[in-house]
Amino acid sequence: MTGSEQARDGSEHVKEGGSRAIVTPLVGSQLIVSLRLASFGYGDRAVVSDVTVDIHAGEVVAILGPNGSGKSTLVKGILGLNDHIGGQVELFGTLFDRFRDHARLGYVPQRHTLSTSVRATVAEIVAIGRLPHQSWLGRVNHEDRRIIEESLALVGLADRAKVDVSTLSGGQQRRVLIARALAAQPDVLIMDEPTAGVDLASQEVLSQVLARLAGRGATMLIVTHELRALRGVLTRIIELDAGRITFDGTSAEHDRWHDAMAHHDEYHGDGHHHDDDSATSTSTSTSTSNAAGPLDRVPGGRSA
Repeated sequence: MTGSEQARDGSEHVKEGGSRAIVTPLVGSQLIVSLRLASFGYGDRAVVSDVTVDIHAGEVVAILGPNGSGKSTLVKGILGLNDHIGGQVELFGTLFDRFRDHARLGYVPQRHTLSTSVRATVAEIVAIGRLPHQSWLGRVNHEDRRIIEESLALVGLADRAKVDVSTLSGGQQRRVLIARALAAQPDVLIMDEPTAGVDLASQEVLSQVLARLAGRGATMLIVTHELRALRGVLTRIIELDAGRITFDGTSAEHDRWHDAMAHHDEYHGDGHHHDDDSATSTSTSTSTSNAAGPLDRVPGGRSA
């Protein structure tokens, strides 16, 4: 079976053969992220304050909240992309200021499209994820090529490897970014609004990709406002408001909590809840392309 055929039926097999798999499930009790009264922000201004939470191996966690609630600031703080202002942070059991193995953290940034200023193929973009594992010469070897191919198969773009990335739709480009993160073989995948700015068909395809990763035991932390597309994937939801956690529980518990809050707000007339975190997240991608991958055929025949 070819990589493309495997991606089509969702049954692709990552070859072990002494090589590390793209997604390697960790021990279920292993603590990936541990925050104790942690605060993150910029300079001396805290955007997220006094957050206490643990993320364990195998969990798929959604981070929700209204605009400006601190969702992106929280995950960027975990990644070390902003300032750790206070409290304790541990990654894989190591204190934050001593942690050096950043390749264990895979990151898919909030970005609607890849830059078209530099011409590159899909495989070349995904190959960037292999840089932490290469020598200073940066030469791609057989193992790198295997991992790049398997990363693309996991996101359903195995037959798009040699296509110019600028010809892909917004949803396809988002999957390229996920493949790039997977190519680094991280132990946790952190995604900032992976379904933002793409249409419903694209969201469905992205949901299939995340479900496939979850089925392999991947640990994921996902900032999102499109909760509907991820319902069947999530094991847990954390909601923030004004930089503090207001809810932490399962999807079913979140539904009950959300309904209770809506009933309270309706009764007292004191406002309503929003899941949207970004002014740009309301935009809809209208880009289309003939370069459709094997996961792109969805009900209605649209490309994602």
